Amino acid sequence: MSSSLDHSPRPTGFDRFGLHPSLVRGIQALGFETPRPIQAEAIPAGLEGRDVLGLAQTGTGKTAAFALPLLQRILDTKRRGPQALVLAPTRELANQIDAEIRELARYTDIETATIFGGVSQYNQIRALRRRPEIIVGCPGRVLDLLKQRELNLSEVEMLVLDEADHMFDMGFLPDVRRILAALPMKRQNLLFSATMPREIRQLADDLQRDPHVVELASSAPAETIDHALYAVKEDLKRDLLDVVLGAEGCESAIVFTRTKHRAKRLAEQLSRKGLRAVALQGNMSQGQRDRAMRGFREGRFDILVATDIAARGIDVSDISHVINYDVPNTPEAYTHRIGRTGRSEREGTALTFVTRADSGWLRATERMIGTPITRCVAEGFGNEPVDGPDLGSPRSNGRQGRNGGGNRGRSGARDGGASRRPGSAGRSGRGRRARSRAR
Repeated sequence: MSSSLDHSPRPTGFDRFGLHPSLVRGIQALGFETPRPIQAEAIPAGLEGRDVLGLAQTGTGKTAAFALPLLQRILDTKRRGPQALVLAPTRELANQIDAEIRELARYTDIETATIFGGVSQYNQIRALRRRPEIIVGCPGRVLDLLKQRELNLSEVEMLVLDEADHMFDMGFLPDVRRILAALPMKRQNLLFSATMPREIRQLADDLQRDPHVVELASSAPAETIDHALYAVKEDLKRDLLDVVLGAEGCESAIVFTRTKHRAKRLAEQLSRKGLRAVALQGNMSQGQRDRAMRGFREGRFDILVATDIAARGIDVSDISHVINYDVPNTPEAYTHRIGRTGRSEREGTALTFVTRADSGWLRATERMIGTPITRCVAEGFGNEPVDGPDLGSPRSNGRQGRNGGGNRGRSGARDGGASRRPGSAGRSGRGRRARSRAR
């Protein structure tokens, strides 16, 4: 007979992994019931100590897929000091990973520390001196503290590279190689990412030994994301953005720009119009960035205007829209950007403003995802076709280019019914959360 004071974990789909009861309690407290596909495939190999290469789209549960094996192994060893190092490309992502690990480990005495640039080293060094078992950091600050001998990685047994494709690009690669040289040769390597270009895959193969490969990601965006293009003249983007942000169903949005200056200026312009907008870009201090993200996450801001610094570090489950005010620098970045909506099996909308100068990017992106992107009508905004399928005109009724093929989403635009209008994405929505009240 069970007592009302019985705190033993209730059965969950995670019981199959044989995890420590304290971890099962943490999983239960987070409301996780059934492992997501990346978790079901990656956790058993991680628990066996194998190297893992996990490829899955954003918002599919990759953090728990590597965090649970780390935590289980640390509980088994019962020793203090750094045993696991998790590297991430941005401060926002490092904080996000650390927060989820802490939640999973809430019923254990495992400690974590985050280390990244843009803030004083003082508190980070104090945290390291407490000998945490897990360190989550960005390569630059990790390397700085290694050089200062404030960080000792000689007993690390598990290395995680999150967003591994970005960690291996030429901007990070030299620092990553120096960090790898400071780690023991014998260790477990867990690499996770949403995309893995061919040249980066070769680097991953050089790092890992007989990895268990979990390849659930396709180059295409998640099925929960309804994504489309609007052809627009450069000088009319600002007016089109107003229409999209004011459309029914646009409740919260991330607007991506190419430069830091443009993000700051656009956020200020939107704020002057009475919209609750804030910028997130690299010239901001860490405190400013934290306040912006916290305000957006807590609903004090409805619009976050960001550069790509945010594309891999935002985990807000109810973002209704992603708007690419400027196209990304690479096709791979398109997947990461629009993956900020449609997370955790929720639906989302992603819209990209395309000018004639973006034709090369468009061709490369459609090649990568393997299908044309829906073309939508933006009447009066200078619709101008670029190379490839027609981007739409007032007479096109939203059809998919010349042959009518491609990605129709859930709206039925492929069938050429009613014209798709800016921001509609085929959904009715509930209206603009706080902006509709404020004005």
